[in-house]
Amino acid sequence: MKEKPENNEPEAAIADEQAAQTPEESVAPEEASSETAQLLEELDKAQAKAKDYEDRYLRAMADLDNFRRRAAREREESRLLANAGLIEEILPALDNFRLGLAAAANHPEAAVVSKGFEAVAAQLRQILADHGLEVIEPAPGDDFDHNLHEAVSQQSSDEIGDHQVITAVRAGYQLNQRLLRPASVVVSSGPAAS
Repeated sequence: MKEKPENNEPEAAIADEQAAQTPEESVAPEEASSETAQLLEELDKAQAKAKDYEDRYLRAMADLDNFRRRAAREREESRLLANAGLIEEILPALDNFRLGLAAAANHPEAAVVSKGFEAVAAQLRQILADHGLEVIEPAPGDDFDHNLHEAVSQQSSDEIGDHQVITAVRAGYQLNQRLLRPASVVVSSGPAAS
């Protein structure tokens, strides 16, 4: 009887497995641990570098966002105050218009013409108000506000208290919350000393 050849499949699988082993697997344990330590160290460095890049990226994005907001705010301020120069040049004409109407009110024969000019003045004031111009005209007895008023003189008054407006000499104006010209006022110094 002939003997059958033995099946060497398990031995062949072991030989294939040994041949398939990578050089790292066949390295001595001491070398493997030093290579692992080196790889871990490189990984830590790469992670630190990635964290640094992420921080830089986040800062750059925050700076860009702040720049966009600042540019939008400045653009809006420029738009709101674009007419400031023109309006400042118109203010003396508005003052003269007001004085002319006040003088015409004392002449009854000019009442019809005065009424027409008052309508034109009201229309002009409305147009300027629509563009953000506010008239600052304190009434007698209002508190003096150094942010909005300019004291041209000081008088004693028995009726109006100390540091209050006696009369407005010239109207002030502000454009979109920016003061163009303070109101010129006479301020009370309180009752006259006996």
